[in-house]
Order: sequence, then structure tokens, then C-alpha cells
Amino acid sequence: MIYRETAIILGIMDDLAVELNRILEGTAAWRLLSDFGKRMYFPRGIIAQSGEAKKAASKANGTIGMAFSNGKPMLLPGFKRYMPDFEPEETVAYAPTAGNEKLRELWKNMILRKNPSLDANRISLPVLTPGITAGISYTAELFLNAGQTILSADPAWDNYRLIFEERCGGVLHGIPVFDNGGQLDIPKIRAAILQEAKTGSVRIIFNFPNNPSGYSPTNAETAALVACVEEAAGSADVLVICDDAYFGFFYEDSVCRESIFSRLAGLNERVIAVKTDGPTKEDYSWGFRLAMVTIGSKGLGPEHFDALVTKLTGAIRSSVSCSNTFAQSLFLKVYGDETTHQQKAAFFDTLKERYEAVKQFTRTHKDHPRLSPLPFNSGYFMCLRCTGLDAGKLRRRLLEKHGIGTVSFGSEYLRVAFSSIETDIIPEVFGAIYDTALETF
Repeated sequence: MIYRETAIILGIMDDLAVELNRILEGTAAWRLLSDFGKRMYFPRGIIAQSGEAKKAASKANGTIGMAFSNGKPMLLPGFKRYMPDFEPEETVAYAPTAGNEKLRELWKNMILRKNPSLDANRISLPVLTPGITAGISYTAELFLNAGQTILSADPAWDNYRLIFEERCGGVLHGIPVFDNGGQLDIPKIRAAILQEAKTGSVRIIFNFPNNPSGYSPTNAETAALVACVEEAAGSADVLVICDDAYFGFFYEDSVCRESIFSRLAGLNERVIAVKTDGPTKEDYSWGFRLAMVTIGSKGLGPEHFDALVTKLTGAIRSSVSCSNTFAQSLFLKVYGDETTHQQKAAFFDTLKERYEAVKQFTRTHKDHPRLSPLPFNSGYFMCLRCTGLDAGKLRRRLLEKHGIGTVSFGSEYLRVAFSSIETDIIPEVFGAIYDTALETF
């Protein structure tokens, strides 16, 4: 191929990257890759060579920068005292760049169990990243060039702007996704997607349950969104990032119980779906900073998935190198504990109780002249649209006068995380928010 010969002659692309690109050539994934994505590879250096040595070096393994004694990583007694149930290799040793293989396999099986319509042959083995933010950021680096547009809901998580615009140089185009009836505005979303398709490629991020609104689509809305993507794929390559950070926190029967990723992964050869999820929110383990990135497409086979996973692994290697070993080992033990499911169910019931308390309050205060809730049925949050007042000023007033913390999104939206508010004080907190919004300040 001309691009291969030119790249090697000019010395601007490593042979390993060229080989990965050769595997991907002709697929939508290849056409959607950014310049960074095309350059990325996983080197056959220290990590790869130490992996080989770990399997075959029976006499001595002098490949990795760790200290061993009697065949095990050295572990300070103070650490061991607080981690009595773990071996040194489960705590202080380096983890593989793409994550613990057993944990990755386990997470893939969990994805398939939670999304029964998903075809296991249409998805990659998940790659572990240090948090969902990192997973989205690596995906953006692989598939978004400077100047290219990515579509998202408006309002959206403020970190999207940092990732897609400030970090990658892309253009984040927000779509106001709710109609006046309190449902997803499918015609508006479709129009934005098809308009972008005229450029030959579409990049979009779906975040359900949504942050900040706390909304997830119904089965009918999910089908309509998938139809929009399929229509665009008739003339363009489509990348859909599925930010599933709050997956599973569904409080209404009408909500689609599967990730939209499950419908997109086998949809069309020109659609590349990337699912970012993990235990951070799903398993109440925010500070452990573990997440997974899974790639799905009807147009990709095992060798294509392996090539993309290798590029993603290279992106991890070139930044944080690997994620926290102890957290990965801990999750393997927790997932193997038969009481975990029951404990998670109890936590879920607590969050649902808080959701229902907020829902009840908004139903009985629906005629407020300045505040109106965006549709919410899931997740950790709900969001209030402010009319005739500045959301940032309201936020500061609530904090200074009542000691109530909220988050403003621009001047129009105020987000409240009901997940962190005890049920018995929800009426008092929301009463203060609604009353304060009527004041002049």
C-alpha cells in the first residue's frame, strides 16, 4: 500500500503502527481513526518482553523494574498488615497495561449478561482504563482530529468540553435533546446527525443515564435513536461513544434496560460503537478509578478488534502505563463473593427511594415560575431549568444562605445529585431550592 511505503520511507510511522493499520484498512474503524489513532501502537519493548519472560523465564526474570524476594514482589509489612487476604502480586506488582485478563473476561461476561441481545462475536475484550474519564479521553484521541465535530446532548457533562475540545482540539456540538413534552426530541437529534453525515463521517456521544439530567430513553426512544444512526450509516462512517457511567440505575419500568451499545454493536458495517463503563458508579467505588472500554461493530472481526485494542493499549502505555493493581484484585474477590449482589440491591433501593422522594416533590411543585425539572428517570442526578434567573447565582445563594451544594451548568441549568442526599431531608433541601429561586439577589 502507498501509505505504508510512504510512512516507512519518511520515518513518520512505526512499523508496528503500519501493520495495525494494514489489518484495519478498508473498515469504518480505519476511516474514523484520527492521525493519533493511526500512529498509535503497542511497543514490543519492556512490557511486551516482560510478558513473554513471565511465561518462559524459569531461571530468572530480569525484565521488569520491580524488586522480588523468594519469587514474590517485596511487600512492606505495614502494607501486608492492612491487606492480609492478598498476595504481593495482587497488590504492589505492576498490572498488565490493558488490565488484569481475568477481570477483563469477567467484565465482558457481565456486559453480555446485562445486555442479553448483544452478540458476543461483535465486541472486543474490554480494556481497563483508570476511570471512565480516561476511557473517553483515550477513545477521543484515537478517533477525533483537531477541527472535527462530535455531537452530544445539551446540557452535557462539563468534562466533555475539556476532553473533546481543549485536549483533542475538536468541536463539541450540543443538541438540545428534550422537546416541550418532556421526551427526547428525536427529529432534532436526527437532523443533527444527518447534517453531520454530509461530511462523510459522524461522531456522537450518547450518555444514558444522562449527566446532568438523569434521563434514560424508553425502548421506543432507543429504537428511534438507533434508526437515526443506521440512516446516517447509509452515507457516512459513524462513531458512537456510549458513556454508560451510570448504567443500571433505572427507576422506571418504561426505561430501556439495555445499553444502546447492544443495539449498535451489530447494526451496520459502517458503525463503530465504543462502550465506556465500569465499576466506578455501578459498584459504588468511585475512588478506585477503574473503568472498561469495549469496542463493537458488525464490520469488524477478531483481528480488527485485536488491532484496535492494541492501539488503545498503546495509548494507555504512553500515558499512565497501567492501572491500579490492588483495585483490580479487590474487584475480582468482591465479584466472587456471593453476598455482593444482595448488598448492591440494598444500595440501589436506597437510591431509588431518594429518586422517588425528589419525583414526589417535583410533582407537587410543578407550577414554579422560575424552576422546571428536565425529564429524569434514572442515574444519580436531576436537573432544573432556570427561567428568569441565573443558575450560577442561585447556586452561590444556596451555598451561602442555606449551606446547600449544587452544580450550575452555564446560566440556565442547576444540577442536584439526589444520590448524596438523605431521603428524610430531600423535601427540606428542595424546598429551600425552590423558595430561594423566588428571591431577588
